[in-house]
Amino acid sequence: MNMLKRNPRKSSQRRGAYGFTLIELLIVMVILVLLASLVGPRLFGQLGGAKVKAARAQIEMMGAAFDGYRLDMSKYPTTEQGIAALSVAPVDPAAAAIWRGPYLKKPVERDPWGNNYIYKSPGTNGEYELSSLGADGKEGGTGDDADVLSWK
Repeated sequence: MNMLKRNPRKSSQRRGAYGFTLIELLIVMVILVLLASLVGPRLFGQLGGAKVKAARAQIEMMGAAFDGYRLDMSKYPTTEQGIAALSVAPVDPAAAAIWRGPYLKKPVERDPWGNNYIYKSPGTNGEYELSSLGADGKEGGTGDDADVLSWK
């Protein structure tokens, strides 16, 4: 029998040659952090713009639903009836007979920021006004805080 003694130093060096050192891992982590710090703000900046676009799309969709309601009922819902009139049949039997709703597939009460849409009929800028107050939930503002209005 040929018995060879292995040198424990050589086998441990060979095993370690395939791994990463702590310095190498730290350098990779620093590079990843630098990339994230450059890309992150741009990515999150796009998120606010996407919410504004979503609010505009929802207002357009609800505007088409209000127009369908008007065709059937010969008038837009009152401010008191609000957006719910697009999803809930009127209580009045005469109005319920000509109501062809629901005019929306799913009820939309809140904008992408979680605030209620504001509906007024009659409006000062048209037969109805539908608006979102933006990210800040207050009138006015700029950027993501700007109001999204159905008449603009």
